[in-house]
Amino acid sequence: MEAYATALLYAIPFFIFLLVVEIAYGQWVKNQRHKLMDTVSSISSGLTNIVKDSLGLGVILVSYPYLLEHMAIIQIKATWLVWLVAFIVIDFAGYWNHRLSHRVNIFWNQHVIHHSSEEFNLACALRQSISNLIGYFPLLLFPAAVVGVPYEVIAILGPIHLFGQFWYHTQHIGKMGWLEYIIVTPSQHRVHHAINPQYIDKNLGQILCIWDRWFGTFQEELPEVPPQYGVLKPAATWNPILINFQHFWRLLQDAWRTRNFWDKLRIWLMPTGWRPADVKEKYPMDTISDVYSFERYDTPASTFLKGYVVFQMLVNLILLLFMFYNYSEIGFNGLLLFGLFIFMGIYGYTSLMDRNRFALWIEVFRGLLGLAYIWWQGDWFGLDAYFKFGSVMIAFYFILTILGGLYFTNFEKKVLLGETTY
Repeated sequence: MEAYATALLYAIPFFIFLLVVEIAYGQWVKNQRHKLMDTVSSISSGLTNIVKDSLGLGVILVSYPYLLEHMAIIQIKATWLVWLVAFIVIDFAGYWNHRLSHRVNIFWNQHVIHHSSEEFNLACALRQSISNLIGYFPLLLFPAAVVGVPYEVIAILGPIHLFGQFWYHTQHIGKMGWLEYIIVTPSQHRVHHAINPQYIDKNLGQILCIWDRWFGTFQEELPEVPPQYGVLKPAATWNPILINFQHFWRLLQDAWRTRNFWDKLRIWLMPTGWRPADVKEKYPMDTISDVYSFERYDTPASTFLKGYVVFQMLVNLILLLFMFYNYSEIGFNGLLLFGLFIFMGIYGYTSLMDRNRFALWIEVFRGLLGLAYIWWQGDWFGLDAYFKFGSVMIAFYFILTILGGLYFTNFEKKVLLGETTY
């Protein structure tokens, strides 16, 4: 986990740099594809994901080293050919994992966050899951284990393969000629994120598009069918933690409500969107019927609030980078607590973005908890060793958090929404 945290320490600033470039380019060509609240939500989702992954939160059904130890029929050295074959195997496994996520109810829950943005840009690539708490992906690497592909090769290629899926989440790159027949391109991935009937569940490849062409899931972007983005059951929140578990909650409700015992069991593994007949009749669910005229999610926000949530996001990003930098010194228990503060921070300011009434209590609670921790420890997870008044600055930040929660829920919200009482 420490090696992964170190890699993220360098990868995160690079991703943020590319985001800034895309936003600046959109402004320059007068074709902006970012909306501030949506982009903050997307980046915040990415922060929750890397906290969860860097802390190793979850259960792995079986690890690749275990498969390698018990299934390998030969042992091979890491030649250039092995690296190439391993990359193709990872991409092939990624295609089928992605296809499962789109076709099976319970697996869709861990992927829906990635499709939840109603925009399409580099920021939405950061919408990654925290609900994938049971790791089964190594099972799909069974062929690599059988032929003895070294674990080190898989461990290095895995993050590279993941990071390689970032760049094509953009609307500023058109079709790419002959490359359209080999790799996944922005045009192909725009189709994948679209909710147009022609585009649903298409282009499931991650790096290579040959799997889609071979297995019948390829769809070219059509000039007469402009992609519309999001999910057919809109998330209707900026809070990435809530989005991660919305689909699971709906499945749980349907499993509880149905009178058919068999439906209670099979709903989890049925095709995405399937519901028991009795529940579907009694509890109808609104979905988007016209993809060109649905109302996209938005909340009232002043320039002050927009600046405030950007400030909150940046502070949490800086705190996260410090956590990665000081990873080994903080220790596992400290990392869990640090991660909890990040999660509470994101939950708090995205709840303010949603204009939720309970946002005040979240912000006050995390502010007081942060101040109590600094008073109890006399430091903020070792920050004073690097900055003389580091913990004082963090204490001041928590005071601002409390004041911000009070202001945006008790004063500005009333003005924007025309409320007379809270």
